[in-house]
Amino acid sequence: MKKKFNKRLYPNLKELISDLGFVFRRRDKMKALMRGEVIDAQFRERLMMAVTEVNGCRYCAYYHAQQALAAGIGSEELEEISKFSFESSPEGQRPALLYAQHWAETGGHPDPDAWGCMQDSYSLEELELIELCLHTIQIGNLTGNLADYLLFRLSFGRADIESMPKMGKIQ
Repeated sequence: MKKKFNKRLYPNLKELISDLGFVFRRRDKMKALMRGEVIDAQFRERLMMAVTEVNGCRYCAYYHAQQALAAGIGSEELEEISKFSFESSPEGQRPALLYAQHWAETGGHPDPDAWGCMQDSYSLEELELIELCLHTIQIGNLTGNLADYLLFRLSFGRADIESMPKMGKIQ
């Protein structure tokens, strides 16, 4: 039986170019996102982890788990996020975390009603940075998964990517 690669990848080059263009056109806002000027580092890392859990990038999971811990998010909350539960996350961030999960599940094409709920919960500036965060981590996740796909293909399917350690697991 031939093994199948089961991680999310960009379905086509157009989708990658679209995400890259989205981020590039907003590169002036990237500083605000990374400095935590509008949404703080904990909120940003929660968003990153929510999308990463859907996309399954082990490299991003490891890196952003470390960044989340450094930002002050506890390991119990990270474990919950890895199970798509946001009960321990701040109440004001839950709509964005649920949206981030939905956004990733739909490959960056969420239901318009979901966006409407976001507009009821956040300012325009927050919305712009949340959206920038989602596109940024999507690029990282899906290109990280591409690296695993290449490893899988170069090994003629013998590299069991699914059983490789999930680098983001919190001990």
